[in-house]
Amino acid sequence: MTTLFISDLHLDPSRPAITELFLHFLRDEARQAEALYILGDLFEAWIGDDTPSSAADAVASALRDVHDAGVPVYFIRGNRDFLVGNDYAARAGMRILPDPAVIELYGKPVMLQHGDLLCTDDVAYQAFRAQTRDPAFIAQFLSQPLEARIAFAQKARAASQARQSEMKQDDRGQFETVTDVAPDEVASTFQRYGVETMIHGHTHRPAIHTVQVDAHSCTRIVLGDWYEQGSVLRVDADGFRLEALQG
Repeated sequence: MTTLFISDLHLDPSRPAITELFLHFLRDEARQAEALYILGDLFEAWIGDDTPSSAADAVASALRDVHDAGVPVYFIRGNRDFLVGNDYAARAGMRILPDPAVIELYGKPVMLQHGDLLCTDDVAYQAFRAQTRDPAFIAQFLSQPLEARIAFAQKARAASQARQSEMKQDDRGQFETVTDVAPDEVASTFQRYGVETMIHGHTHRPAIHTVQVDAHSCTRIVLGDWYEQGSVLRVDADGFRLEALQG
């Protein structure tokens, strides 16, 4: 049996082929797995469980089918879909995990997270993250009419794209560093949680890294995004396989 990990699908109506690739993955491989973990940014944007979306409905139905086939489905919210709530999770048969979360995987503790908490050099983003994760902010935002939430999301997305463009123009190397994980934060996270394996997404830099922490050899696995193709981490008792998932 294999446990599957994915993240950063960024499902969006503008990219129907990726949505179909994911639905095929759910109908096929996912139903044979021991468990499926989705580590955030399942959707490109999410402004509330009450948002009408035929694509989101299809995804929920397919995830529910995986759950009903006896495969547990776990979800960690990402920076794009942190407003996914209990209503949608129940429809999809997903269990929402805290970020980060420590699980036991084939006899060893493994820490899971979306990954944005590791990017501490991006000070502006971390301030925005803290503001938008505040329960009072979330309650106030979700109480607004759908049209107002859509307008806010569009404005926030435009501001984020403009900032990224400015950073790239100023110094490409600096942009790559700021938006990647901070090595010191990675090391301190391993220390705080007492694990030797970490799995996360967010940075769109798929790789398996070996990190030395206090004389321990630790493993940090970064999941890939689904913008051009799929990316899946397959884990069993024999080890890890991080592979592209072609359409």
